Order: sequence, then C-alpha cells, then structure tokens
Amino acid sequence: MSFDQLGLTEQLLKAVTDQGYITPTPVQQKAIPLILEGRDVLAGAQTGTGKTASFTLPLLQRLTENADPHQKPRRVRALILVPTRELAAQVYESVKTYGAHLPLHVEAVVGGASIGIQTRQLRRGCDIVVATPGRLIDHVSQRNINLANVEILVLDEADRMLDMGFLPDIRQIMALIPKQKQSLLFSATVSNQIKSLAAQLLNNPAEIEVAKPNATAENISERIYGINREYKRELLSYLIGSNNWKQVLVFVRTKHGADRLEKQLIEDGIRTAALHGDKTQGARNKALEYFKTGKVSVLVATDVASRGLDIDDLPHVVNFDLPQVPEDYVHRVGRTGRAGLNGEALSLVCPEEAYLLAEIEKLLKRQIPRVADTGYEPVSLKVVDAPKKNAPNKNTGKKDYRHSKKTVARPTKPGNSRRNDAKKGRTASR
Repeated sequence: MSFDQLGLTEQLLKAVTDQGYITPTPVQQKAIPLILEGRDVLAGAQTGTGKTASFTLPLLQRLTENADPHQKPRRVRALILVPTRELAAQVYESVKTYGAHLPLHVEAVVGGASIGIQTRQLRRGCDIVVATPGRLIDHVSQRNINLANVEILVLDEADRMLDMGFLPDIRQIMALIPKQKQSLLFSATVSNQIKSLAAQLLNNPAEIEVAKPNATAENISERIYGINREYKRELLSYLIGSNNWKQVLVFVRTKHGADRLEKQLIEDGIRTAALHGDKTQGARNKALEYFKTGKVSVLVATDVASRGLDIDDLPHVVNFDLPQVPEDYVHRVGRTGRAGLNGEALSLVCPEEAYLLAEIEKLLKRQIPRVADTGYEPVSLKVVDAPKKNAPNKNTGKKDYRHSKKTVARPTKPGNSRRNDAKKGRTASR
C-alpha cells in the first residue's frame, strides 16, 4: 500500500513525498482512513512506528475540509496534548512539515518557555495547538486561549501522561472542550488505566493494535552487563571509547545523576551533554541540537527523553540505571531501532537493581541476554531478598518501587578488573 491509497489530498501527499516517505507504516495504514471518516480511535503501537503522522495527516485534512477562510482571528479547532516539552516540539514540527502546503497555523504551548511570547502568539489566533497540560491550564486561567471551538482532540503518549500524574489536568481540560468532537488516543502501551481513560473520552472508538503490548522491536539487540555500581562509569567509558561510538543516548534515574555522569564523561574526554527537567528549555533544546548534529557524542538524560526524542538513526541506547517502572524500559529502548534500522540497547545492572531487572523481564515475558565477561568483578544478579512492592500510585495505577528495600547480592570473589583498558578506551575517545 502507498500513501495515495489512503484518501489523502494532493497537498498532503506532496508533503509526504517531500519527506521521502513512500509506504505507510501499519499504524498509519489502519488509523488514517478511520480518522478521515470521523471515527474516534484508540491506537496502541510501539514507539518509532509512525504514530505522529498517523494522526497529524488526517487531522490536517479534516481541518482543511471544514475551514472557514473568513474567520478572524483563527479559532483553536484542534488540540494535541503531550506529556513532555521534547515531544511537543517534535509534534509541532511534524504538523508544520505535513501542513506546509495548507492554510493552517499551529502553535506550541509548553512549560519552561516564555509565557509572554506564547500569549502573544495565541491571541493572534491559530488553528492547532500542541500543548503540555500544565502550561495549557496556565493559559486557560489567564484567558489567553479559548477551547470552546475544539473539533479534534488528540492525546499522544497517553500512558506517559498518566505516569506523570496528568489525569486531573486532563479532566480539567476536558471540561472546557465541546462534548461533540472527534477524540484520538494514542499510546505505546494499552493498560487497563488507558482503557478506562478511553471509556471516559472516546465515543465508540475503533481500536487499533499493531504490535504486542510491552514488546520491543525485533531489530533491537538487547544485552545486560552485570557490574558493581562503582564501576559502571568506567565500563561505559570503555564501551564508548573502545567501540568508537559516535552517538549514544544514556538513561539515568535522577537529575543529579545526569549532571554527575555528564561531568565524569567529559573528564574522560568524551563529548557529553545532559538533558533533564531542571534544565531551562533553551538548555534542553541546545543539548538536543548538539546531540543530533554530532557536536556531542553522548546525551545523558532522565526519562524526560524516553518519549519525544525522534532520531531516526540513533544506533545506541544505554540504561546506566534501570527504570523504576518496568514499562519505561520499553520506551527507553524504543529510542533506537527506529525507521526500520537496527539498534543496540545495553543495560548496566548492579546487584541492587536485580529486582528491577526481574520486573522488566516479567513484563517482557523473556530473559534479556547477559554478557558473561564484562571485564570487571563478576556479580550475581540473582534476587536474594526481593523488596516488598508498594501500593499502586493513585494517579497511574502502577506500582512504585522507589522506597522498596534493596536487593542483597550473593557475596562474590573479586576478579580481574579492566580499569586499565577503560582508561585506554577513554583516551581513544578524546
């Protein structure tokens, strides 16, 4: 199937062709015709499968078909809610790209950016708004935006919005939008919480599932390195330097940990930048731009980057820390292996994280391959004293492990260390 078989207009087909796309992905093949028919849609698909285009293209077409050229100022007729600033920027650029030949205007409304500039842009009028929930509510409270004319509502990465506790904000926004509208809910995972949200928001939705839930792409090679915590940074530097990796996305658990690892890798001679929620939007944009253009080889990020980073040829992802929520492993790994290319995802796992690895493998329903010889002291990743799981979070319904008891590893004999090799690797990467 080609894009011209989906019922899209000539202007949209030209925009798609300009981007070099010929064949729609499975989620695009299923979602675009349904959205053009005006159906509500609940879609579940892995990251990197083209979800953004699957709702952006038909949304643009429907707005164009029903446009009033004499309406001034422009009314907000489509609202796209996303969980993070990075994803908002990605969706905003996609709307501009696919709508390049259409008379529609889009604005992005996110936290961390000047609210004054956004206010002036909104008051001039626009057809489409891409927003994070918190900043959108700020504008609503200041009467900078009117949502009474919204015809199409999109919740992108809905599972992540629930993870981040945005459900109260979503409900507040929903109360300001007409009941008669087209609603589209896209999510990488379709949990019971997502289905419950869909029941509240969608009207007799068409359900689309193009991949197994909580599964990583087959073109991603995954490996586990068992290593004591104090040697993680040395091993990471060794892997980057000895393999001459040019582009590596490294996930850590905390903002402080991201800053610390950035400093350590720079001291090792590796060009590195950090990205997390305490950075200004300007600093986050700069770090991401440097990473995409090759000015830095490593981007150290918290889970703010597990959604919204769209780098088609990102070859390597490293979990320096395992995520607290097992589903986030799928989203992190999904940053590589996009657009049909092969990718590599490595996880550096210390004994204290053994229970997190067990939860991830339980979710995946398979064991992730281990690297037998890391060159550092061998460690056991067997869960000896599994932590007690806390009660489910009220907002997400998912279990939270942040205050759980740590795992105790079996004592092991010290082995030979490759710290000298790690130094060689760091030298090679300078």
